[in-house]
Amino acid sequence: MKRLLKWFAGILAVLLLAAFGALCYLAGSPKDAYGMVRYALPHMRRGTLQVGSDAPDARLVALDGINHFHIRERLGRRPLVLVFGSFT
Repeated sequence: MKRLLKWFAGILAVLLLAAFGALCYLAGSPKDAYGMVRYALPHMRRGTLQVGSDAPDARLVALDGINHFHIRERLGRRPLVLVFGSFT
C-alpha cells in the first residue's frame, strides 16, 4: 500500500511540476505566472454575451487620452470598434 501511495504522490508531483512549467511558459516567467494565478484567475468568469448581443455600457477613454465617453452614446451613428490589448 505504501508503494502505491508513493507512486501516486510521485505522479501527482510530476503533473503539478509540468502544469507549473507550462504556465510559466505561457505567462513568460515564474514571476508572471505567480501574478496571473494570484490576481487574474480568481476574477475570471465566463460571460453570458452571445453573438449579436448589445455591448454592456462602460465609460471609456477616447483616443486623445483626455475625453471620456459611454458606449451607449456611440451606438447607432457609426461602427464602434473596441480593441482590448497591450501595444507596448
